[in-house]
Amino acid sequence: MIEKDYREVLSYMFEGVYVVDTNRKIIFWNSGSEQITGYSAEEVINHHCHNNILRHVTEDGTQLCFGGCPLHHTLKTGEIQIADVFLHHKKGHRVPVTVKSIPVYDEEKNIVAAIEVFTDSRYKKVTYEENRRLKELLTHDDLTRIYNRRYLDFHLKNSKVEAEQFDSTFGILFFDIDHFKVVNDTYGHNVGDEILKLVSQTLSSNFRQGDVVGRWGGEEFIAVLKVKNSMELEIVANKLRILVSESFYELENSKELSVTVSVGGTMYICKEEISSLVSRADANMYQSKEDGRNKVTIK
Repeated sequence: MIEKDYREVLSYMFEGVYVVDTNRKIIFWNSGSEQITGYSAEEVINHHCHNNILRHVTEDGTQLCFGGCPLHHTLKTGEIQIADVFLHHKKGHRVPVTVKSIPVYDEEKNIVAAIEVFTDSRYKKVTYEENRRLKELLTHDDLTRIYNRRYLDFHLKNSKVEAEQFDSTFGILFFDIDHFKVVNDTYGHNVGDEILKLVSQTLSSNFRQGDVVGRWGGEEFIAVLKVKNSMELEIVANKLRILVSESFYELENSKELSVTVSVGGTMYICKEEISSLVSRADANMYQSKEDGRNKVTIK
């Protein structure tokens, strides 16, 4: 009924997997089922699942073994069923699981068995959180928690493709904290880190949805904005420059420490390399430095 090769594959799955014949007698029970339910294969094989071994119930207390069993429905109709239920553990407590029942056919297309695969829903939540944290580690700067250079490179390339395929426009802003070395030398690197957080949060909190800002490196930040022209880009740049200058970090002696940023901006020119775009914005930022800092230069 279930080929030997398939039994071997199912045996090694982390998910719980068991197989029933058309009378709902359990004929296969893998190690994943043992781990999740506490029941060994010897305790359940050749017993009927409707004998209330796992005693599936819904969150409102409906006992599925006596009506609404996904596995029974699959045996009767051949339809794959998915449900979130709570099974009975051998020790007596309830375990939240997601079950999926799948029909098994013979060569003549008759249903001869059904497979139920079930996963502990708690692991699903843990896996989601782990994936989310891994994604954040790959795309976000450890210190400031805004996007990192890796993600900025990725986003800039995508913005270039979008601009060329859909005739859209975008610009970038290059920010550099003025006299940041003086901050580190005077107040120490811990305060310097707080200033980096302060600037990054001021920038990231004041962009429109769809615009992206990240830490390029050191005390440098890059923003990618969906703007129509350099005039619009300059308006945004000056707003952010002012907001940074009006922000402050409170020192232990209750004194307020503020910094400013020099900003360079430019619009993407169709077909140009991203490296050229960034270099032009960087050069404009240095022009702002030469003009006295706390300035915006857009070219």
